[in-house]
Amino acid sequence: MHLHFLGTAGYHPSEARHTSCLFIPESGLMLDAGTGLFRASSLIQRESLDILLSHAHLDHIFGLTFIFDILSTTPLNRVRVYGERKKLDAVQKHLFAELLFPVKPPIEWIPVEDQPSPFMIGETKIRWFPLEHPGGSIGYRLDWPAISLAYVTDTTSRSDSAYWREVEGVDWLVHECNFTDQEQEFAELTGHSWSSAVLKNARQAKVSRLILTHINPLLAGKDPLNLSTTTASHLNGSPEQLIVAEDRLIVKLDSA
Repeated sequence: MHLHFLGTAGYHPSEARHTSCLFIPESGLMLDAGTGLFRASSLIQRESLDILLSHAHLDHIFGLTFIFDILSTTPLNRVRVYGERKKLDAVQKHLFAELLFPVKPPIEWIPVEDQPSPFMIGETKIRWFPLEHPGGSIGYRLDWPAISLAYVTDTTSRSDSAYWREVEGVDWLVHECNFTDQEQEFAELTGHSWSSAVLKNARQAKVSRLILTHINPLLAGKDPLNLSTTTASHLNGSPEQLIVAEDRLIVKLDSA
């Protein structure tokens, strides 16, 4: 299986990055539905698409308004969106309000609270867990017979955060890192993470392969998070494989 990073920015798109959207074509699973969702058209392999929403902030849901084009240009005939009930209700009420988007796309809305824990989508076992973020957010752990992946976005990474127990032992951890160390105060104010905190806590959780995403769109260059300088002391003993995601990055999901 391959994990495609269709959008890797938080807040708003930039010249280099669209907002959060990850896709595994072989399983038909998508993580969040930011503006990068339009790039999924050429990757669709199945007749159904299952989207796991972390929360309802615009940078994670705006791509849902692109669903009509995806349906008309791919084999898709079924789209299901999973998330917390209050967030799904908010998306339907506000994003698809008649004055904003007059024709509602044919989406099935499925509250995760109504699913067993864990629940199955095809061969994928899925567990969700709460994160600390203004308005609330959730992370996901996806397990297949031979591999596992966790997705944690829009949260302040703390060493005592309960979600680290949920992701311990995963083969791949995709974790938001919206800010550099110099912006720690603003990260805490807005409910986001900064680089050294994610590295430190991932190391303590024995994560060996870490992908940083949800990058501040104002940060640019080959080293947007200043990993080469500001967090140099934290790189010692950091995860064996550390990737700062870029749009159109493709990662082959194999076991450690």
